[in-house]
Amino acid sequence: MTIASKKPQILIADDRPSSRELLRLVLERAGYDVTEAEDGERALTQAREGSPDLILLDLQMPGLDGYGVLAALRAEERFAQVPVLALTASAMRGDREKILEAGFTDYLAKPAAPELVRETVARVLKEQRVSESAR
Repeated sequence: MTIASKKPQILIADDRPSSRELLRLVLERAGYDVTEAEDGERALTQAREGSPDLILLDLQMPGLDGYGVLAALRAEERFAQVPVLALTASAMRGDREKILEAGFTDYLAKPAAPELVRETVARVLKEQRVSESAR
């Protein structure tokens, strides 16, 4: 397989197995390679062991939450530009600004419709490719 034909790698971190399964199915059917983590610590390990092109992080996980995982990832140069989408079940007024100010690329409110997940992931990955080619 050549570099040009490599499937984008996506890491999903969510403490709810049903949420991970739904996202995995949606993204695999859209042609992505998906790995999963059940908590923040495992998400950091999975990210460091692999090289995800995009990360989906649940904000509310026991132990290390999505904000903690993001802070740890952004502190490492290799993850400084990797798109990270926040997953949140409690999207309220002002949350979008807080999420973006924390350093997330974008966010999805749960439960997210499969089409919205596919569209958001495709858009963010396309924006990342354009940004990388401009550097």
